[in-house]
Amino acid sequence: MKPMISASMMCAELNRLSETIDAFEKSGVDYLHIDVMDGSFVPNFALGTDYARRLRKLSTIPLDIHLMVDRPETKIAWFEPRGGDMVSVHYESTPHVRRSLATVKNTGAKAAVALNPATHYRAVEYVLDDIDAVLIMTVDPGYAGQKLIEPALKKIAALREWLDSGGYERIEIEVDGNVSAINAARMREAGANIFVAGSSGVFLPDTGVADAMKKFKEAVA
Repeated sequence: MKPMISASMMCAELNRLSETIDAFEKSGVDYLHIDVMDGSFVPNFALGTDYARRLRKLSTIPLDIHLMVDRPETKIAWFEPRGGDMVSVHYESTPHVRRSLATVKNTGAKAAVALNPATHYRAVEYVLDDIDAVLIMTVDPGYAGQKLIEPALKKIAALREWLDSGGYERIEIEVDGNVSAINAARMREAGANIFVAGSSGVFLPDTGVADAMKKFKEAVA
């Protein structure tokens, strides 16, 4: 599958947002990743509806909306997903995973199930026909800048093999958490193809976005 980059907008400097978006458009970023946190499902608060609307005004790059919230099925509509977007709901966040996915699909957006590090990849077994991607968390969700959980690489590889052997080659694998250029190359080799690039990926100190993007693209090519 084609490698794709989803830039983690939680790491963007607000006072340089327009400049950053412009650099991403010129560099060919595939998605703008929006981490939505409610302080309940994860121990942090992060990006919300107004931020998503602001990004829509600044760019036509599709949004990659990662809902780290309890009962996402009640909140999906707040972000007004549309065709081309991706919306991820956590398997652990609701007893109504399939209902949440159907709500996403009804908007025209792609639907994904996100899995915490300790959640087995086979948790998605009974919704495979309802999803376009699986988002593997390679750190515990909630904060940027964490260290990669190494067993996640085995999880990515096992998931890819399992999906392909079951006839679900079309389902993409997204990875989120310490996705540096070095780690992204390892994740790519394991079977991932969508990379959430944040503070260790394309928002690097003393490195411009364009240069960081070039290095990252080379790593996952």
